[in-house]
Amino acid sequence: MKDVVGPISAGPSLAARLRALTPARVGLGRTGVSQLTGDLLDFQRAHAQARDAVHARMDAASLASAIGSIAPGLALRLHSAAPDRATYLQRPDLGRRLDKTSRGKLASVPAASCDLALIVADGLSALAVERHLPPLLRELLPRLEGWNLAPFTVVEQGRVAIGDEIGAAFNATLSVILIGERPGLSSPDSLGAYITWQPRPGRTDAERNCVSNIRTEGLSYTQAAAQVSYYLHEARRRRLTGVALKEQSNLLEEDPRP
Repeated sequence: MKDVVGPISAGPSLAARLRALTPARVGLGRTGVSQLTGDLLDFQRAHAQARDAVHARMDAASLASAIGSIAPGLALRLHSAAPDRATYLQRPDLGRRLDKTSRGKLASVPAASCDLALIVADGLSALAVERHLPPLLRELLPRLEGWNLAPFTVVEQGRVAIGDEIGAAFNATLSVILIGERPGLSSPDSLGAYITWQPRPGRTDAERNCVSNIRTEGLSYTQAAAQVSYYLHEARRRRLTGVALKEQSNLLEEDPRP
């Protein structure tokens, strides 16, 4: 007598399996020609979070204090030429250079060469910087033992290229700007790190390396610190950054320090 086989369960649908792998909005249901109410409300919530992240103001004083508790010395607070958030969003060029007061602050710092300038800027998500910078620094700084670091700088209303002016003022061999990235509908708090060899005004994005999507749901602090450290050590060894310097994923788990 043949065994009796019960009904075979179809299991999760393809759309459900895909949604388990990504925060992207895939396989959304419909009622008639419209989206389901829950999906629509979720989209509106995510859109509001992204807008809030873009317009939020960074608490520079608290952030500078947090940096001071992790690294020796006080962080120098600077400001871009964009006087407020509305101007910053409308005039990207002003976010790429310092205002007169900040240039005066840098000029008052004793001139000396250094290996690395670490710069923090709000960018397009102050939330990302405030949430992820402290734990990232705790992972990154031990990997830079022996490096001569410039004073930390915290820049309000800053964009990536503002790190070139700051790095040049410190006569830094390399700069890293840790900055809030443009929010997406599933990532309002993504932090990015941009590494530049011999920073100076006029550098292009092709001359930088970027480590992106640093956040709890993305690249972990340990992974991000390993990648940034790899780029820094390789940049110093090969004397370049940008398109000519490629990531070698098989080396990231190893310590790149000589």
